[in-house]
Amino acid sequence: MAAGSLLTLLDDIATLLDDIAVMSKLAAKKTAGVLGDDLAVNAEQVQGVRAERELPVVWAVAKGSFVNKLIIVPVVLLVSAFLPWLITPVLMIGGAYLCFEGAEKVSHFLFHHKAKGDSVLPSPEPVLDLLALEKAKISGAIRTDFILSLEIIVIALGTVQSQPMMTQTLVVSVVAVGITIMVYGLVAAIVKLDDLGLHLIEQNRLRYVGEFLLWLAPVLMKFLSVAGTLAMFLVGGGIITHGFDSFFHHLPELFLPDSASAWLVSSVQILISGVVGLLLGFVVIGLVKLVQLVRHRVMDKKADYSFDGE
Repeated sequence: MAAGSLLTLLDDIATLLDDIAVMSKLAAKKTAGVLGDDLAVNAEQVQGVRAERELPVVWAVAKGSFVNKLIIVPVVLLVSAFLPWLITPVLMIGGAYLCFEGAEKVSHFLFHHKAKGDSVLPSPEPVLDLLALEKAKISGAIRTDFILSLEIIVIALGTVQSQPMMTQTLVVSVVAVGITIMVYGLVAAIVKLDDLGLHLIEQNRLRYVGEFLLWLAPVLMKFLSVAGTLAMFLVGGGIITHGFDSFFHHLPELFLPDSASAWLVSSVQILISGVVGLLLGFVVIGLVKLVQLVRHRVMDKKADYSFDGE
């Protein structure tokens, strides 16, 4: 009897694990679009770091991503179980932040980057400057990862919403760990492509492959820099348009004929998400600048009152 019960238990466990594997695969497919954006954004975030510090920075961001998911997974599961209406507003706030980050990058490129030929004064403390830059990149990448991870977890949870809580927890946890390992493994491989190419050339093995990798590495990083910024607008704008789905879902119908293909409708919806993300990002920048201006004026007035009082 005991042996039969044990076999039955093992069979149930095997069946559960098989179901979890199948549902995890389905959930991973559902998050594939955001996964590509996550890869582009994170690869772009580590650009500009010294070569010998690239892998430590990627590892630091990866650890931050694991911590993010350790926080996000239980919170999303609890909110989904008890306050499901709260998920969309939280996602929309995160989407607005992604749009803001993307708009900041565009604004910096258009208005604040140095023109060619401008003189750059050497920093009096270059090591401290590089450490500060590295810390800023790590913290910025972890913040961005938090928003992208939140959307990935919500999408993954949506595929198993009708399942028991234990199944939801296991599936979402598998997706969270698997995607983190995959994304940051690929990021690490991308940022070390040039080192691999140089190694092949120095060892005089597959020299043409090494030269191709040396050419490919900066081109790929520039592409990912643009793609990462674009992904912020697409993901952030997509979250916003999904939050107002009743309006934006039917918006393509105003521009397209009834006979338009599903691919064309989907492309227009993506374009709308990008435009919404771009516009929202600059609106948020304007609001942030306005708040900063008001705060500075209030602080100046307080300083004047303090000075007069003395």
